[in-house]
Amino acid sequence: MRIDDKWNGLRRRHFIGRTAKEGLQLLPQTREDPNNLKHADEEEIKSVMEGDSVTLHTDVTHIQRRDQILWMFGAQGIPIADIYNQKPNTYQTGRYGGRLQINSQTGSLTITNMRTTDSGLYRLEVINGKETLFKRFNLNAYARLPVPVIIRNSSQCSSSSERSSVSKCVLLCSVMNVTHVSLSWYKGNSLLSSINVSDLNIRLSLPLEVEYQDNNTYRCVINNPITNCTQHLHINDVCHTCSGLRHTDWVVIIAVIFILISAAGLVCFVKIVAVKHCRINEQELQESNVEETLSLNHLNNLGATSDMVSAPAVSNGVFTCCPCGHIV
Repeated sequence: MRIDDKWNGLRRRHFIGRTAKEGLQLLPQTREDPNNLKHADEEEIKSVMEGDSVTLHTDVTHIQRRDQILWMFGAQGIPIADIYNQKPNTYQTGRYGGRLQINSQTGSLTITNMRTTDSGLYRLEVINGKETLFKRFNLNAYARLPVPVIIRNSSQCSSSSERSSVSKCVLLCSVMNVTHVSLSWYKGNSLLSSINVSDLNIRLSLPLEVEYQDNNTYRCVINNPITNCTQHLHINDVCHTCSGLRHTDWVVIIAVIFILISAAGLVCFVKIVAVKHCRINEQELQESNVEETLSLNHLNNLGATSDMVSAPAVSNGVFTCCPCGHIV
């Protein structure tokens, strides 16, 4: 049997033989036409975070054998769950995919792992032996909020007016992929500026100008109807004056100077070692040549023959040393 045929038949059926005490404990609202929402009970609004679970209550204490429960979604009244002859049933395909649970004792509907697409109108229809009762819920599921990011908007200094010489730091608070939220700047507990968005998955940004020496407390807040997320501003970490250097700038400059001095010292040390090594080689060569000269003179005194190997010529006993250590 189709669900529509089953419930159309139930709407035409009248149950008798039960007292009011045996019936359902519901709000005393009845109507002839169940599709005419103008006569439905007051709408109940519920807001939840994405990923959470929510239960829509029927206000029924205990379902009797002939009591019928029907849950519908959207303005068209698409059936999503029911209890018929005390047998609970859910329609899990498509939108919900196994996330629906219906209580067999009370008929209350639970939706687990909420998604933003689950937001909308939920309608309850309860049929007992005396009347047909209605209830509806406006359910809103909100995405979880990202943490706002605060950055400096421009590398240039600005001033609030041509008359003012006080430099300002221009900041930008941003969030990505948000919908149905507001973004605000606060100075202490005072609201400075705010912007709202209802479009899907857009970037939202809000600027702020502060003085470099400002000691006030600033914060950027993103919020939706049920929660918020705050990012506090630390001016010294984001802004610095145009006329001076920050502490980190001085650290970098000193580090660069130290590296340059160290490099120059290393070059000088290498040159000194090379010159010293050259001088040692020069002295050793001079001593060797002197010894050879003395040996030759001794042989000549002993009447050595002219076919003996002659000593290398020495130009006035002067040797020169190149930077590379060669003798010329």
